[in-house]
Amino acid sequence: MGKSAAIGAVLAALVVLFIAPSVGDSADGGATQGGRSLRGQFLVATPNMGDPRFAQSVIYMVDHTPRGAMGFIVNRAFGTGPLGKFLKGFNIESEKSDATITIQYGGPVTPGRGFVLHTSDYAGKGTIRVSDKVSMTIEMSVLRDLAAGKGPSRVLFAMGYAGWGPQQLEGEMARDDWLTAPEDLGLIFGDDQDTKWERARTGAGLKL
Repeated sequence: MGKSAAIGAVLAALVVLFIAPSVGDSADGGATQGGRSLRGQFLVATPNMGDPRFAQSVIYMVDHTPRGAMGFIVNRAFGTGPLGKFLKGFNIESEKSDATITIQYGGPVTPGRGFVLHTSDYAGKGTIRVSDKVSMTIEMSVLRDLAAGKGPSRVLFAMGYAGWGPQQLEGEMARDDWLTAPEDLGLIFGDDQDTKWERARTGAGLKL
């Protein structure tokens, strides 16, 4: 299936349930048992990654505490389509009919649920601040504000998420499955999917 067909299928069948399984309401996310929290940073898959679901993936972390961790893959797009058609699926008419959106595969957990990751120039009902620059909203109000031209300046729509139980991520990092890299809005919201992994590896300090 091509990207245009894939985005059409997603737009036709999408049912978004806004939830935040493990995200707290504090900006720092709390320290983990192994040390610092990775909230607001990237996980970058190394060549050692043995799970094909995460090979060459870049994950923006929205939560990391002793209870577990949660993030969104930002470099696997289903495709791009018209914002108006996407919002019409929720019976929302958009004033930004010429705008386009990209829908990302956020991860293998609850792939039928949608999440909105966006810049922190917007805050509404259900908005959780991940960092000074990035937030996540878990209420339908963000879609209505987008339709009215009052939403965030940059948006990522993700289907599903990546999640880890207590100490699971720490174990994967001990196996050298992941590197970490600092937050970069271009990696989260940029359209150049094919170079995100290489760019993130550079950000992690690994020479290509």
